[in-house]
Amino acid sequence: MVFCAFIEGVEIRLLMSEPADAELPSAVIRSGSDRVTGYCSVCERRSFAVCAALDPCECHELDAIVQKSHIPAKATFARQGEKAASVFSVVEGMASIYRVLGSGRRQIVGFAIPGDFLHLAAHDRYNFSADAVSELTLYQFNSSDFDNLLLSKPLLLKFLYKNVSHDLAIMREQMTMLSRRSAEERVAVFLVAMRGRWSRIRGESVTIELPMQRLDIADYLGLTIETVSRTLTKLAREKVILIVPHAVRVLDEAHLNEIGGGYPPFADP
Repeated sequence: MVFCAFIEGVEIRLLMSEPADAELPSAVIRSGSDRVTGYCSVCERRSFAVCAALDPCECHELDAIVQKSHIPAKATFARQGEKAASVFSVVEGMASIYRVLGSGRRQIVGFAIPGDFLHLAAHDRYNFSADAVSELTLYQFNSSDFDNLLLSKPLLLKFLYKNVSHDLAIMREQMTMLSRRSAEERVAVFLVAMRGRWSRIRGESVTIELPMQRLDIADYLGLTIETVSRTLTKLAREKVILIVPHAVRVLDEAHLNEIGGGYPPFADP
């Protein structure tokens, strides 16, 4: 789950009070049929996506308010400061969640992968921007419709509340990581966390998919791209990992965990 709970000063909201009619940016390509029939029955992410909190007999209520969208790689589908029209569930691909700071610098606060739910608004405006790292498929819910559904589904609300708490833990870990950990420790924690997240979807594997650019990793970890590249090269030279296209393979899991100082179970980028 990825909510608006990653960096200091961000208000956490499960319910947005105002409906929004703004449409997604023009880069978003909706599927041939906007309405998705049998959303939960065909969704491969059902067991760990937002709809997992609903009984099968309740899923038709999600079907009634969902639209399917395809976003090309590098396209923006939510922009910081714009009217918050939608919340999203990632079906395929990866998205980066970020804020543009007053200095003009970008701070990536998370990477969303299949099964993640994106609630990016504080009040009625997006507090974060979101870009497709790779080609992305989303289920998109009108914010007002989704809020109304939450009011009638206490188990769904509880599910989202638990995940907001989880994201607050991520925020605290990221703040600790940015202020206290060395570059090598940051990269190690990031790799272990990403491996754990992909394992939930793909099953256990020594391969960690990294479709994002190294600049994206650097922005997330508060490092320079040169430092990220140098650190990955060092880990590869020490035979802790093997660098392959758009991924790394873990060769020495124990050493990688040791470098990270012990993997915190909530460190979920």
